[in-house]
Amino acid sequence: MQSHQREFLELALRLGVLRFGRYTLKSGRESPYFFNAGLFDTGAAIAGLGRAYAAALSASTLRYDMLFGPAYKGIPLVTATAAALAERHDRDVPYAFNRKEAKDHGEGGRIVGRALAGRVLIVDDVITAGTAIRESIDLIRATGATPAGVLLALDREERGRDSQRSAVEEVRAEFGLPVVSIISLTDLIGGLEQGLGGVPAGALEDLRAYRARYGSTAAGGVT
Repeated sequence: MQSHQREFLELALRLGVLRFGRYTLKSGRESPYFFNAGLFDTGAAIAGLGRAYAAALSASTLRYDMLFGPAYKGIPLVTATAAALAERHDRDVPYAFNRKEAKDHGEGGRIVGRALAGRVLIVDDVITAGTAIRESIDLIRATGATPAGVLLALDREERGRDSQRSAVEEVRAEFGLPVVSIISLTDLIGGLEQGLGGVPAGALEDLRAYRARYGSTAAGGVT
């Protein structure tokens, strides 16, 4: 586990962003953990999250010219990531986000920030159904720009109800785009195996069992 991944996990645990217990997901599955990026809700917290995104991106081989955050969750994420790239990695890149509805006065349009151009990297928290990512890809292509990939906080590595592939794998397969995450379910399990603090007893075994039952083939789930 890289240092930025461990720092991210420790921050998520301390803030209650990452919790362990019994949680019923929208899919109806009962998960032994829950991740809520909306709880990065202070200046220090969002700054820490931005540093983690920037570190994961800098450690990757993704090529990009600018960043894009899908409304609404992606707005603070893309802003924090752009700031951390400039401050920590000497990479000053433009960024933008969209409005849910086009503005019909002033400058108008749906895009706030830099006009979409070149290779545009999408920044989001997780991919569940993939709807926001698909809409972002369509929006980027409609401007003549090129989707460069997706940057996530967490890859749940969990297969869909009607597929052996995870939502991340579906995006890779459907659009041919690279997807980079700060951590994955495999990384989370690895962190617990290495003695990550603040975790209730039994959480590691529960995570292993969940991955075995619902994990995508790539994550070591059932086939």
